[in-house]
Amino acid sequence: MISSSSVLAICKDAAGVAGNIFAFGLFVSPMPTFRRIIRNQSTEQFSGLPYIYALLNCLLCMWYGTPIISSDNVLVTTVNSIGAVFQLIYIILFIVYAEKVKKLRMLGLLLAVFVLFAIVVAGSLQMIDHMMRWIFVGSLSGASLVSMFASPLFIINLVIRTKSVEFMPFYLSLSTFLMSSCFFLYGLFNYDPFIYVPNGMGTILGIVQLVLYFYYSNRSREDSREPLIVSYG
Repeated sequence: MISSSSVLAICKDAAGVAGNIFAFGLFVSPMPTFRRIIRNQSTEQFSGLPYIYALLNCLLCMWYGTPIISSDNVLVTTVNSIGAVFQLIYIILFIVYAEKVKKLRMLGLLLAVFVLFAIVVAGSLQMIDHMMRWIFVGSLSGASLVSMFASPLFIINLVIRTKSVEFMPFYLSLSTFLMSSCFFLYGLFNYDPFIYVPNGMGTILGIVQLVLYFYYSNRSREDSREPLIVSYG
């Protein structure tokens, strides 16, 4: 007979594995942008800041998932390790094709990310009390996740203002929702508020994005079916 703790562990691992799979969709989503950058040999008007911030977020969450900081969160470490590699590749490509001013700025920001991460790692290792270490790193990674999930608020505002989903790709919104909802469940099954609270917020924002997408995409299709009235005068 399977115990309730075993069922809980299986559900947690299943949610974590699913979260890792859906996160991969997020990690590969910038590829069309970088294909364009490589093709044109220029970063044009694209900003490298989202990749810098995403790298810092991945590094902090990766460190939080290690056994040194939190218990039984290996799948958090794996997904963020993969994410950090993707973001680092994007940043290197951005630096290669950026203008000199942007290149120097991105190099400086990349160095700042590694220095900040090293400070967090060194500082947390100095904390003898494991609970204090868990709260310290968990608070930083949780705050980083919340701000990352809050970043689409600008896009949501843009969609409502323009009544168009042109700037909100469906598969990106869907991947965000699926990943955050999986890790929300993962955090609940593991009784970890530093995982389920920020991912719960991400799930809610993901639902909002999907609702807006279907509302405005359906609305635009209905408008396109209306007879065209040409005014002369």
